[in-house]
Amino acid sequence: MSVTPHEESLVRSLPTASRLALAYAPARTRLPTLALFALDARLAGLLRNSREPMLAQLRFSWWRETLDREADEWPSGEPLLAALGSWQGEHRSLRKLVDGWEALTGNAPLSSGAIEEMAAGRAAAFGALAATLGLGREAEAAEVLGREWAFADLAMKLGDQRERDVAAGLARATLRRRARVSRSLRPLLVLHGLAVHRMEKGGYADGLPPSAVGKALRLGIFGR
Repeated sequence: MSVTPHEESLVRSLPTASRLALAYAPARTRLPTLALFALDARLAGLLRNSREPMLAQLRFSWWRETLDREADEWPSGEPLLAALGSWQGEHRSLRKLVDGWEALTGNAPLSSGAIEEMAAGRAAAFGALAATLGLGREAEAAEVLGREWAFADLAMKLGDQRERDVAAGLARATLRRRARVSRSLRPLLVLHGLAVHRMEKGGYADGLPPSAVGKALRLGIFGR
């Protein structure tokens, strides 16, 4: 499969778990999936690298306004926007993901409501990907994966221990029998599984351990 330099730059911007999950995307669905993962990573970076909440909020506002426009109105030369063009006009549904990340700009410790709003944004984005790929019947299952992924992921990554405890509690309260999705949405299943695995292990000292890679392999190939 041929990959453009712009797409390769987006892949390099992804966290390790997202790159591994993307490897299980069929060729037909790879670019829309990459666009979603890259947008989530970009928004996370905006929050992480903004010294003041107001600066992060301004940057989130730019993304919200951009996603509200037609793709042919976007500035050229931005690899992420070019990739989002593969959403064929459905990119507006990703504004909720921006809202979710913006909810994390509040003062520490974040409320459970803020963490739940972030999870709702990721859930909406996963459901939107299903719809974009013509798999609307699987949107609800995708949303379940997105919400649970968010809680488990935040339980390992939030900066305040009180916040991590809240996220972990929400994760344990919502985790249920794993949602089943078709092969086109397997990257979402892999991403979810890796986050839950990391939370259950209490984090990883360095990179992904063999047990995590094995779990990704089982989920990506067999869906279980």
